[in-house]
Amino acid sequence: MQPPADNTAPEAQKVLAPLSTAAIFLVVTMQPGDEGDAAMRAMGEDIGALVRSIGFRDLEGALSCVVGIGSDAWDRIVAPAPPETRPRHLHRFQGLEAGGRSAPSTPGDLLFHIRATRFDLCFELAATILRRLGPQVASADEVHGFRYFEARDLLGFVDGTENPVGDAMADAAIIGDEEPDYAGGSYVIVQKYLHDLDAWNALSVEEQELAIGRTKLEDIELDDAVKPPNAHNALNVIEVDGEQVDILRDNMPFGSAAGGEFGTYFIGYARDPGTTEQMLQNMFVGLPEGTYDRILDFSTAITGSLYFVPSLPLLESLSAIETVAAEPAGATPERSDGSLGIGTLR
Repeated sequence: MQPPADNTAPEAQKVLAPLSTAAIFLVVTMQPGDEGDAAMRAMGEDIGALVRSIGFRDLEGALSCVVGIGSDAWDRIVAPAPPETRPRHLHRFQGLEAGGRSAPSTPGDLLFHIRATRFDLCFELAATILRRLGPQVASADEVHGFRYFEARDLLGFVDGTENPVGDAMADAAIIGDEEPDYAGGSYVIVQKYLHDLDAWNALSVEEQELAIGRTKLEDIELDDAVKPPNAHNALNVIEVDGEQVDILRDNMPFGSAAGGEFGTYFIGYARDPGTTEQMLQNMFVGLPEGTYDRILDFSTAITGSLYFVPSLPLLESLSAIETVAAEPAGATPERSDGSLGIGTLR
């Protein structure tokens, strides 16, 4: 079992923000070179001001943005820092292939998880971010999510029932003493799934319930004696030393009615991405092997990437690395307080 998140840790980004009615998931890649690196560093310092300026137009709109940094991007924008300061679990998303089922690994340097009660606030912030990053940025993926009826996905089932609540949210998603240099941070994995609704809706409600492991209307978990081993929720239970380890999801539906596109954008925050990776291993490979998630007969993953979410002070101080990088070779640059000027990195 992981220790609880340290309440004295640096302030986290809005990872624990409540579920919203609108969201944009923006994944971008940056052109190689100093200009792209500088733009990524500067965005860490600028994003808070952008959220405040746009969010001020509707104080009840609850606009927020979480910024995640991919493995390759971290090597570029934090390269002047000592190697031992790399987040322990930051790596490229490891794709999965099993029995014709695929969880691909796709490019992504920065993730912007934008949430609000109004879509126009999300859209304005996304557009402003892209303008600020300029020609050095290329959009790898942009998904517009919406809250669907009673927090249901487009398969018709409530999504996120088993999310932790209260203090358990931070315990699941926010790094504590186990990574003291990165306390207050988080890891996040995102995937974009497309659903074959024609095939799904050809199933009876009872067959759908067995695939999910919950009743469709009431959202009640099926009894273990009834639930099959390949039910979606059966394969998403991770236990360590006899205790369940949770992640924090904020999945949202997306789609195009005219284009026939119906999907779910999966986003899972965790203090250790290994928990989410084990869930995906169970889903795609099976537990035991071959007992894969029944939902994958109707849902196809088309993207997948992993990011480190720095604490708020660390994110805001990344721009200081530009000055560090300009120091003569062999020098040991220090600020007046003896640090490198990048948050908790020393």
